[in-house]
Amino acid sequence: MDQYNNHYTDRPERDPFVPGNYQSGPSYQPPGPGPAGDPMYTEPQKPKKPRKKKGWVKFVALGLVCALVGAAAVPVYEMVTGDDTTTLYMGDRKPTEIKITSVNTEKEMTTAEIYAAYVGSSVGITVDIVSTNIFGQTVTNAAAGSGFVITEDGYILTNYHVIEGASAITVTFVDGTTYSATFIGGEEANDIAVIKIDAQDLTPVVIGKSGDMLVGEQVTAIGNPLGELTFSETTGIISAMDRTITMSDGRQMNMIQTDCAINSGNSGGPLFNSHGEVIGIVSAKYSSSGVEGLGFAIPMDDVADMVNELITTGYVSKPILGISVDDVPASVQAFGVPAGAYVVVVTPGLCGEKAGLQAGDIITKINDTEVKSYSELISAKNEYEVGDTVELTVYRNGETLTVTVTLEESTPEKEALQEQAQQEYQQKQNQSQQQQEQYSYSWPFGFGY
Repeated sequence: MDQYNNHYTDRPERDPFVPGNYQSGPSYQPPGPGPAGDPMYTEPQKPKKPRKKKGWVKFVALGLVCALVGAAAVPVYEMVTGDDTTTLYMGDRKPTEIKITSVNTEKEMTTAEIYAAYVGSSVGITVDIVSTNIFGQTVTNAAAGSGFVITEDGYILTNYHVIEGASAITVTFVDGTTYSATFIGGEEANDIAVIKIDAQDLTPVVIGKSGDMLVGEQVTAIGNPLGELTFSETTGIISAMDRTITMSDGRQMNMIQTDCAINSGNSGGPLFNSHGEVIGIVSAKYSSSGVEGLGFAIPMDDVADMVNELITTGYVSKPILGISVDDVPASVQAFGVPAGAYVVVVTPGLCGEKAGLQAGDIITKINDTEVKSYSELISAKNEYEVGDTVELTVYRNGETLTVTVTLEESTPEKEALQEQAQQEYQQKQNQSQQQQEQYSYSWPFGFGY
């Protein structure tokens, strides 16, 4: 009996009010003396597993799975964990195939296609800059930027500030190939420069029209952020067109604003539209530190003609006045001196001296355009062509007079003359023990205009 009771005691408890069920425990008496030969005894049946639901519910569930993992056949891995089985669904997406044999700029391209087509046209630029430290020792520093190929025979466009003062320029392509580059020419006011490598059969970019772009259109940048994360692609939109940005020296430039991620090292790289055309030159120099989603690019429409001039002549033909100018301080204006462009240096032999301009003159008008700062004078002067004659309204020693100037062409030789005149002026000021409070030599002034 003990063996019999133990046999039932080990079974799970069942409801005694259901026919054919049994109950375990010492107080329960089984129906009959025992299982052996007892006609009243029936072996309890194991509980049956619930039947799976069939029909449209199964098909709905299957449809949901297909929607999640894709319509294509999906490899399935079943993993047993204890008494349960779990299923892992693996994606069966085929890698995107990008076949770029030629670029049709009439069709839009994906960002992956733009990268595949033009990463080989984008370059990293490393420069060595030789300078003298405070101890008089000559030191060499390195700087990094970006650029892009514009001709098959090795002309490359970048920012002027990327290669400014460089004693050596090295260009690196995505496949690791490096070249020594030669400086062809640059235009500091518009922050563009052209360099050249000894190479053939390169893949140049396609230049687009920045004026056709609209706010909200997608753009893509390729460059070398931080000088280390080489050949990175970032994508965003055009946030604003014709954004006027004031430079550190007071000059103003027209820029494209974008929310593409742009950092130091991106300068000089290409900004593509969705058709794979370069519509801007990225310039990280004008990005604000600590501000996200704010980057700028020089519109290609503004510099395309200059690029052609740099390639053919090595410099940009632009009109000059043959003077160096600065702003009139507000403290001086308080004594009745008008606002305008203060003439700091008149370069000997150039058109300003020939017309009779003198150091200390304050230019208040160029033709009918009022001038209240030296940046306004530069902007107004740039509206004219080489050889044009302009009338300058000048305030001199309490009197107002008119000076007629025929604008000359800026050449490397004339720029060198202006730079030399500025250096001589500064040396004289440094030798003087007395500094004029009104027009101190410490005023910042740019290159000759």
